[in-house]
Amino acid sequence: MQITKDMLIGEVLDMDNSAAEYFLAIGMHCLGCPASRGESIEQACAVHGTDCDELVKKLNEHFADK
Repeated sequence: MQITKDMLIGEVLDMDNSAAEYFLAIGMHCLGCPASRGESIEQACAVHGTDCDELVKKLNEHFADK
C-alpha cells in the first residue's frame, strides 16, 4: 500500500494504528478527534506547519517494513 498526501489520517491509522507515532512526533496529538481522522495528511501538515512530503516518506518506509 502506497501512502499519499491526500489520504485521510483515519485511513492510515485503520491500516496500522502503530503509524500514530509518526503523527504524534510532529505534534499531531489530537488523533482520537473525529475531525482529525477526516483530515488528509496534507491538510493536517499544513495546519501543524510540517513537511508533508517528509511525513509521507516516513509513513511509506514504515509500511514497507510490514
